[in-house]
Amino acid sequence: MKLICIGRNYTEHIEELKNERPSDPVIFLKPDTSILLKKQPFFIPDFSEDVHHEVEVLVKIKKVGKHIEEKFAHTYYDEIGLGIDFTARDLQSKLKEKGLPWEKAKAFDGAALIGDFIPKAAVADINNINFHLENNGKVVQQGNTSFMLWKIDALIEYISKYFTLKIGDIIFTGTPAGVSKVNPNDQLEGYLENKKVFSVKIK
Repeated sequence: MKLICIGRNYTEHIEELKNERPSDPVIFLKPDTSILLKKQPFFIPDFSEDVHHEVEVLVKIKKVGKHIEEKFAHTYYDEIGLGIDFTARDLQSKLKEKGLPWEKAKAFDGAALIGDFIPKAAVADINNINFHLENNGKVVQQGNTSFMLWKIDALIEYISKYFTLKIGDIIFTGTPAGVSKVNPNDQLEGYLENKKVFSVKIK
């Protein structure tokens, strides 16, 4: 399996990081070694002093596809989830300044938290899903898929031009505004339509 991540898919997040609005989706990959094991804490790596949480809606692919048309994209997934793209922001900034890839800042061990999935059928409108992240009981990020620059089915069409999608692949669809530093003893909890789908301790 592979994790396919989309960057800069919410306008307010683009603005908060002072990034340029892209003309096409920004894609990067995480290896399966970046997946944080269930019920395990997230350990802040020793190579970063500024790891940020980025909560994102996830899509789990259920069949193999290549060059998928947007009108057929909905047949390639039955489950929606929520996760965190942990980002070593200080390291990412240094890499970006030098025009280098982001993988060390985005794809390190444990950098991808994957919460529980819910059936797509349980969601009234895939393009109108509310989600939020709480840190120690306080809402720190909240979003709705209606604000995506590229909606889920459009992302599947675009991604499948370049990468064959396989069963079990997971798409991270981008984060809304509100990303911020995590600290030891933080407790992060993610909610998809007010249903808690993950909880993780920061160490």
